Amino acid sequence: MADDKEMADPVMDGNGAVTGHIISTTIGGKNGEPKQTVSYMAERVVGTGSFGIVFQAKCLETGETVAIKKVLQDRRYKNRELQLMRTMDHPNVVSLKHCFFSTTSKDELFLNLVMEYVPETMYKVVKHYSNTNQRMPLIYVKLYTYQIFRGLAYMHTVAGVCHRDLKPQNVLVNPLTHQVKICDFGSAKVLVKGEANISYICSRFYRAPELIFGATEYTNSIDIWSAGCVLAELLLGQPLFPGENAVGQLVEIIKVLGTPTREEIRCMNPNYTDFRFPQIKAHPWHKVFHKRMPPEAIDLASRLLQYSPSLRCTAIEACAHPFFDELREPNVRMPNGHPLPPIFNFKQELSGASPELINKLIPDHMKRQMGLQFFASPEGMT
Repeated sequence: MADDKEMADPVMDGNGAVTGHIISTTIGGKNGEPKQTVSYMAERVVGTGSFGIVFQAKCLETGETVAIKKVLQDRRYKNRELQLMRTMDHPNVVSLKHCFFSTTSKDELFLNLVMEYVPETMYKVVKHYSNTNQRMPLIYVKLYTYQIFRGLAYMHTVAGVCHRDLKPQNVLVNPLTHQVKICDFGSAKVLVKGEANISYICSRFYRAPELIFGATEYTNSIDIWSAGCVLAELLLGQPLFPGENAVGQLVEIIKVLGTPTREEIRCMNPNYTDFRFPQIKAHPWHKVFHKRMPPEAIDLASRLLQYSPSLRCTAIEACAHPFFDELREPNVRMPNGHPLPPIFNFKQELSGASPELINKLIPDHMKRQMGLQFFASPEGMT
């Protein structure tokens, strides 16, 4: 990956249309490595936002397709997204290939993050099913949400990163392999206990209630709430809490979870004293979903979507939930008969897990395949 010293030589003119531009940069040249020029042909814009743009590009030297996120860089600060992406390496987190700076004629500095390209977003997949009045097959709901939790388990426990904007638009899906990757770390941050953070974060439908209550000392469990909202959306075919503003968002949550108790409000934000809510009873979870919904799906949603952040299960605990047991069966296949993408190639995300949890997460047929006989019984584990 190119680092700041290797990012000299940006020769991109940032004016005019992006598509059709050729962007060249030099990588290598460190520790005696040869310097290489890498050129990208910008093909089409795939996303725009307040941050800048993301475009699909082709590497002219290798023919590989990549995604390049181009953001305006403040010369006074380091880019947090770049710092965090450099620390992460996981099958369910989009990977950074390299990065370089470019300037415009107005002397604006842009940072270009070159990432692996994944063609679909979960948002588009959900939209496809709802537009055709179909429910997403349950095996896909399980496969997609399991991989989200596995990515979060790695981010939270290994990299120490809280995503802070998990939503279907920020989850990429490979339509051929059904591998899922969490992307867009523009809002992500390493949360430090005792340090305040902004509460106006995360897209509204997926925003944890403690954020709506203005909490500044929240934890990684805000991502767990968001993942619970994504799970519910895949099961329902539409967002579970579609509020039109912050207050409306809270009303939507209260309609399902009931009015939070004083104790729950204290757990979300101890400084929040303004307690004037209509007393509404919780709507039973099994009535939120349709009649044929498997009880395990409802149980998992209820464990994720809790007012008290500390009562939400962790990402790795979510992976071990019975809702995902089908994925651990030896002969499980996709609807088209293909095998599942690799979902047991755990990285360091199991390091803090209990022997019982590890035993549950790695099915017997995989232990045999991996030759890890010592996994089979908790006593024999190291």
